[in-house]
Amino acid sequence: MSHPFAELTPDLVLDAVESLGFVSDARVLALNSYENRVYQVGIDEGEPLIAKFYRPARWSDAAIREEHAFTFELAEHEVPVVAPLLHDGDSLFSHAGFRFALFPRRGGRAPEPGNPDQLYRFGQLLGRLHAIGASRPFAHRETLDVASFGHASLATLLDGNFVPKSLLPAYSSVARDLLGRLDELFARTSFTSIRLHGDCHPGNLMCRDELFHIVDLDDCRSGPAIQDLWMMLAGERHERQSQLAELVDGYQEFHDFAPRELALIEGLRALRLIHYSAWLARRWDDPAFPQSFSWFGSERYWGEQVLVLREQLAALDEEPLRLF
Repeated sequence: MSHPFAELTPDLVLDAVESLGFVSDARVLALNSYENRVYQVGIDEGEPLIAKFYRPARWSDAAIREEHAFTFELAEHEVPVVAPLLHDGDSLFSHAGFRFALFPRRGGRAPEPGNPDQLYRFGQLLGRLHAIGASRPFAHRETLDVASFGHASLATLLDGNFVPKSLLPAYSSVARDLLGRLDELFARTSFTSIRLHGDCHPGNLMCRDELFHIVDLDDCRSGPAIQDLWMMLAGERHERQSQLAELVDGYQEFHDFAPRELALIEGLRALRLIHYSAWLARRWDDPAFPQSFSWFGSERYWGEQVLVLREQLAALDEEPLRLF
């Protein structure tokens, strides 16, 4: 079976960009991206553009356009995001069977997780994003919940025989126990589902000249606000506790924070772990994945996953982080 991007050659990338009226200088640089394919394309007499080619069959056109609309909405309210370029009133284009979008190039570096000097400003940025995100719902994007991120992910792993037989009983047992606990946790924890970035790890925040901007809303979805905050925390519990205070102080300048959502942090971390393994499994027919994630499928990897999920079970018994 050919993989989804088998026919996406440098010439096709150039042709796609030039189909919108740009004149390239024939320079194409592949950037680090697995879910989609992203290239920097040199432009004659202009700054290079970033061309993002969407993985076929992953999102509907309506879902992609809703991602773009959310980005434009944030930009209109001066939230620093990298929005796609418009051409004839549209931001999603098609060429030779591939859907793509163009973005301006924005340089910068990723922040350090848990850096206390930056967390207050991160909180301000995320508070501004969520103030807009809470103003209306998504109609076409997915929702972050235990069913989609947890149960569906485990079914992918077990039905596809990705877990080595020697570790299958241990992994399936701890994963099912964990998902049962998460069903209970999400059922008893009250939260408001809002539009989120969805994958707000430090790599999706960029700093340039001491200014921060948000990149890559490809995984934007509905869910609890804490999903966009917890990945900013790092280190031991006492470190994460002090980091949380800085983050929330900045956040609450622009949007109300619901302390009850702190109970969801370890559950969301567990869902991310299971979902990540399932993501690798679902993409295994793309040659870029076996090449870059050769350890997936090894007994060592799955043995580590058993231990990590057991740790998450234990973490669910601990007191959540608190605001003082």
